[in-house]
Amino acid sequence: MNRARWTVVLVILVTVSLGLANIAVAKKPPKGMDLYKEYCQSCHGPDSENGEYTPMTLIQDQWNRFFDEKYVPAHMDVVDPNHDNKPVTDAISAEDLEQIREFAVDHAADSEHPMTCG
Repeated sequence: MNRARWTVVLVILVTVSLGLANIAVAKKPPKGMDLYKEYCQSCHGPDSENGEYTPMTLIQDQWNRFFDEKYVPAHMDVVDPNHDNKPVTDAISAEDLEQIREFAVDHAADSEHPMTCG
């Protein structure tokens, strides 16, 4: 094959590879969403006696205040039946809690991309 054909083939392969990579990244939900579903949604889903909470329930400042001031007092005596009945504050690692916080704030009611978890 001559040089021009190799160049065209290479350009096509690179373009297809980048396109497939973008599709794979675009369809992957945020890690915080998966963690929210795992740890939070069972107690804060629709018709919950604890109140339904999704990222769109609060604005960004309210979510930040919640995680800074209210999360621990509100959850330290709550056990998680899905995680060996550990207190919620022990069941969720600091890293996972930060991912949940980031998801809630990034998709809050006043964010550029508000989102529910359904």
